[in-house]
Amino acid sequence: MGIGIREDIEAARRRDPAARGSVEIAVLYSGLHAIWAHRLSHSLWNRGWRFIARALSQVTRWLTGIEIHPGATIGRRFFIDHGMGVVIGETAEIGDDVMLYHGVTLGGSTLDKGKRHPTLDDGVVVGSGAKVLGPVHIGARSAVGANAVVTRDAPADSIVVGIPAKARARQSNDRVRDILTAPEYQI
Repeated sequence: MGIGIREDIEAARRRDPAARGSVEIAVLYSGLHAIWAHRLSHSLWNRGWRFIARALSQVTRWLTGIEIHPGATIGRRFFIDHGMGVVIGETAEIGDDVMLYHGVTLGGSTLDKGKRHPTLDDGVVVGSGAKVLGPVHIGARSAVGANAVVTRDAPADSIVVGIPAKARARQSNDRVRDILTAPEYQI
């Protein structure tokens, strides 16, 4: 747990140019508080203590403005910048080194049981206000533009923009930071 917290703080420092110190990040970054609470509620959820897990996630929502269902699976070095208004559904799966900005929804598009929320592979960045809906798959190192509404799969190394969003391959002159390969983001 201690290594995970240090890794989370370091990930925040590398991805947020406004970050100044570890203590400031640990005390003031609501995105990290939501992730740490999620790890506890996810553990309770997997042990069958679902009411307590949901209660903890709702208290965390009230405190941080970020709602992460305890059933969601989240990888390492996940970072939520600014946080407020982020919603992550029960069957969402998030890989390592993923970054979300405020107002992102990883939501469902049906009322059916089973997998109904998105899967984000390693290194995906989702811009503020974007909605990724349904059991869609966003490939590794892809970027979803701000306010995009994504309802279809996107391959790895793509840029996804628009309403409804369309994916295109990354161009060499795209100004999207690659969290997995950029030296400033290596942990």
